[in-house]
Amino acid sequence: MLGAEWHVLTAQDVPHLPQVIEDGDTFEANARKKALSCSEIFQGYVLADDSGLQVDSLNGAPGIYSARFAGEPSNDSRNNALLLKKLDGLPRDQRGAQFVCTLALAQGSEILGVFDGVLRGHVLQESRGQAGFGYDPLFVPDNFDESLAELGSGIKHQISHRSQALKKLAAFLRRTA
Repeated sequence: MLGAEWHVLTAQDVPHLPQVIEDGDTFEANARKKALSCSEIFQGYVLADDSGLQVDSLNGAPGIYSARFAGEPSNDSRNNALLLKKLDGLPRDQRGAQFVCTLALAQGSEILGVFDGVLRGHVLQESRGQAGFGYDPLFVPDNFDESLAELGSGIKHQISHRSQALKKLAAFLRRTA
């Protein structure tokens, strides 16, 4: 997504990165904390993200707790089961939700930019599809009839909250790098 001119490393490629505790109260706070912590050790650009599912009728929950909604250790099946339980009996018009992704770009202990992406949709009453991870089998994006797990990675990567945030990051890098 960033283009061939960028050499991208993952956290597994860079030894001795700090283990960052995500204790912020927003996606942005967590992304910033991770990016800043790692930029103190790594000399290049550091990109960190925090993302999750916000359900309207649950006042934005699971939100920043999406990965550990049903407790530690993180477990997609338990998270999905808890979400379905909390929404049990609600009609579709009360199951609105959005996936949110916030990316923070840092270098030399300084935040260079923050980029957000949002994918609106609704939560199903039961899981559908085998692809993807997390809440993908329960989430249908607006203007689609299939869950993210049914749409497959090609479409998901075009419309996702993460791809929207990455497109903003790519535009920023083209302007500034």
